Amino acid sequence: MSADYAIDVRGLTKRFGHRTVVDDLSIQVRRGEICGFLGPNGSGKTTTIRMLCGLLEPDAGEGRCLGHDIRTDARRIKRRVGYMTQRFGLYDDLSIEENLDFVARVYGMPGRREVIGAALDRLGLSARRGQLAGSLSGGWKQRLALAACMLHAPELLLLDEPTAGVDPKARRDFWQQIHGLAAEGLTVLVSTHYMDEAERCHRLAYISYGKLLAAGSAEQVIAQAALSTWELRGDGLADAAARVGADARWMVVPFGSAVHVSAAAGADLPGWLSAHGLAGRWTVTPIATGLEDVFISLTEHAPDNFE
Repeated sequence: MSADYAIDVRGLTKRFGHRTVVDDLSIQVRRGEICGFLGPNGSGKTTTIRMLCGLLEPDAGEGRCLGHDIRTDARRIKRRVGYMTQRFGLYDDLSIEENLDFVARVYGMPGRREVIGAALDRLGLSARRGQLAGSLSGGWKQRLALAACMLHAPELLLLDEPTAGVDPKARRDFWQQIHGLAAEGLTVLVSTHYMDEAERCHRLAYISYGKLLAAGSAEQVIAQAALSTWELRGDGLADAAARVGADARWMVVPFGSAVHVSAAAGADLPGWLSAHGLAGRWTVTPIATGLEDVFISLTEHAPDNFE
């Protein structure tokens, strides 16, 4: 296992009862890299993150996180990792500064006043340091949670859907902060459902029903999917979606005032429409396949481990 990787795990498996939630998962993330961890709800992303940071022990598999064995060195991993959970996990009835002071005390940090002051300044929280956490908007809670994660200067940041429910400007500001941290050498694994956020990552890993289905840069993931995509425009798009979608070979997704249709490379949508007496009903234009087209396709074709 290479020292170039902050995360290097193979065959990771976790079961709850008879259900396999993470199934033979292997993933590598280089140091200083931002890796987007994508997949539908219930795909095993959170369980994987918890195994990586030592909160859950895998039932099978092996690997290292920051050079430490995920099975035997969980305590050491926890000291060097920052984990931001899906839900806000700090105290609503404490102020911003009091929450950070609590976290600093938990880590037994020396010079914690200076450390807290620097964190407040870096995340733009100084002017609100006395405000109760429970009164903050989603974006400001996000900043506080990130400040708490970074307080002990971790080498790896694990972010579990950190921007869910946050407005576009707050999301943009958050990603600027993440890229700034990565430029300083921090490694980031971030789970997200937003395709614009996925495109901000250096690499992607897509998991569905516990299995890794695709990995690589956004361009590589799109190329691996080998899809052809068309855009349909015109009147009666609901009818277009229904007629085309009735044939299982086509993946049909409404996109605003258009409909996107994807299929395996080599498929011929204009020819199919002509053969079914639908030529000329709508404008059909070949377009580049996007990440969202790929991920919908991957999810639709993945075996459901809940069945």
